[in-house]
Amino acid sequence: MSDSFDISQIQAIIDTGIPQCGDIGVKVHAMDEKGVTMMLPYDKRFAGDPVRGVLHGGVITTLIDSASGMCIYVKLKKYIPIATLDIRIDYLKPATPGEDLLAHAYCYKMTKQIAFVRSVAYHTDPDDPVANSVSTFMLRSSPTKPLNVASEEIKATS
Repeated sequence: MSDSFDISQIQAIIDTGIPQCGDIGVKVHAMDEKGVTMMLPYDKRFAGDPVRGVLHGGVITTLIDSASGMCIYVKLKKYIPIATLDIRIDYLKPATPGEDLLAHAYCYKMTKQIAFVRSVAYHTDPDDPVANSVSTFMLRSSPTKPLNVASEEIKATS
């Protein structure tokens, strides 16, 4: 796997390096220098309210946190160990049952040790959000292997 940043590479890393995202079907929808947009296909198994079919906040959190982390890699143009230090999510309305959910995240400030990210989760219009988020990530959070290397090793042993 090269150090280039394309959707297929990021998707492969998500599928193998972040098993929860792979298991729930998170997909990279779009990415550019302005950030990353990821998509969670609707699945009634993830409903927190099985009567109405509204998605559980936990899967929305997974989508937002994952998009937020991936946007840091895109901004840095390299893979390093990172860790979520803090994430605040404001849930603004229930996710619409039956509709896929998107999350767009972008890194608006970076220091030597901390990345600051904003994200919005929505169905079709980012100006009509399901949730907003701000988060901070520690850069070079551990001596572990970068996610791209770890995901390649996982694929090789599978």
